[in-house]
Amino acid sequence: MEASTDNWDPALTRLLASLKEVQSGGEDLAFLSELLQSKQLNALVQVHNKIVAKGKDDKFYPLLSNAMQVTLEVLDLLGEMVASSKEYEELLGLLQKPHFQAILCTHDAVAQKDYYPHLPDIPPDADEEEETVKIVQLVKSDEPLGATIKTDEETGKIVIARVMHGGAADRSGLIHAGDEVIEVNGISVENKTPADVLAILQSSEGTITFKLVPSFGKGGSRESKVRVRALFNYHSSEDPYIPCKEAGLNFRKGDVLHIVSQDDAYWWQARREGDKVMRAGLIPSRALQEGRIIHERQSDPQTMDENDDFDREMIPTYEEVARLYPRPGLVRPIVLVGAPGVGRNELRRRLVATDPEKFVTPVPFTSRTLKPSEQNGKEYVFVSREKMEQDIADGKFIEHGEYKGNLYGTSAESVESIVNSGRVCVISPHWQALKMLRTPRLRPYIVFIKPPPLEKLTETRTAANARSTFDKESSRAFTEEEFSDIIRSSNRINFLYGYMFDEEILNEDLASALSQLMKAAWKVQSEPLWVPASWVQ
Repeated sequence: MEASTDNWDPALTRLLASLKEVQSGGEDLAFLSELLQSKQLNALVQVHNKIVAKGKDDKFYPLLSNAMQVTLEVLDLLGEMVASSKEYEELLGLLQKPHFQAILCTHDAVAQKDYYPHLPDIPPDADEEEETVKIVQLVKSDEPLGATIKTDEETGKIVIARVMHGGAADRSGLIHAGDEVIEVNGISVENKTPADVLAILQSSEGTITFKLVPSFGKGGSRESKVRVRALFNYHSSEDPYIPCKEAGLNFRKGDVLHIVSQDDAYWWQARREGDKVMRAGLIPSRALQEGRIIHERQSDPQTMDENDDFDREMIPTYEEVARLYPRPGLVRPIVLVGAPGVGRNELRRRLVATDPEKFVTPVPFTSRTLKPSEQNGKEYVFVSREKMEQDIADGKFIEHGEYKGNLYGTSAESVESIVNSGRVCVISPHWQALKMLRTPRLRPYIVFIKPPPLEKLTETRTAANARSTFDKESSRAFTEEEFSDIIRSSNRINFLYGYMFDEEILNEDLASALSQLMKAAWKVQSEPLWVPASWVQ
């Protein structure tokens, strides 16, 4: 029994009728006939017709074009809420589902009409041109054309150097890297420089017409899916070597960038993750930026001391990242790192005090003798010096040190035990422990506790009657030299290991810093976050 054809698309109905008139075709004819009668195809065609109608049917129009952004804002608001309920948990889970978010992204693409290529009309006389020449028209707007030009070193001709992904030239599908430019708006570019051609483009209004000789065999490259976290600030207007300042993409340290093309050894094409603008911009490649940083450090006497300790294999440029989604019952450990005396231990204690059942600090190990008032496993885990030295040699401790002839340390196993128990492990190790901690095995969320400027640091700590952490033998106030040491040490830690930090919290006011830390703790438990790509397998 055949399905009802009452609601079929007229075009598909006519095509099916024509198909039935074909006398032969075998399996191919049967397959095509079955496809044309499928409910799925007819449903897709109906959706297509509604979209391309472009508002002719006033019953179908988008109420907003940024549904995904609204969802992210709702998630932020939910993250600030303290109380929870069954409905609250259900809503939070729904909003984070990949399929739900994919539907919202599709909705926004349709609402913004980001689905339909707008190709320019070919001039009437284009057919008279030789086959080796093509005419391309682009409508000039506030948006850059999205292509750069250069003089070919061998021929001296003006050629398209690169086409920016997502830009007007790229969307036209008619301009490619390597194409030779013959004319711009009827003006020959022979014996002209790239600067001359740019002047023609800048003075043009309305439609811009290019006459090009195509570069055969040089098709467009596929868009890369690589995401990286930027580990430095970049302002294209301050870069004297960028091929085209208008094509540059500015970003700040910590921004996640979508690297869409790495075809050029020195200049990559990228977009900031989450930006609505689909046009890519130029950024320095990893190799180019590494060379700049090495040169800068070798010529800057202020960083020479830090350079001695810096890992030469880790020049902070870009780190490839991927999203890590929260796993029920397995929360990433929170690591507070900062200069001695900045207050990271106090913040850890206060965070744990907000919910001791949820936030837990691992019990440290020691080789010293158990005191009569102590209980093994409570204040410390007591082991022999020989056992602890062997475990340290085997790499089982994320940090360790010696005080008054006794060893102290925190084991990686104790951190994993807390994570596997479903609780949140919170630690504040020495900054030198970061290399041992930041591994795919532990996947920590690293928070850098940053001091305010020296004057504010002195003022706030003095007002709070803060006790020095530099003197374990007596309780006294910080000295001016100790405040200066906190600032110097903080700058040094940030210089050496800033590329590892997931978040920075300014500890000027303890209550405000604790509030930020609690928000970070909630984010780690509830939101998908960017982590090194090697952590997501």
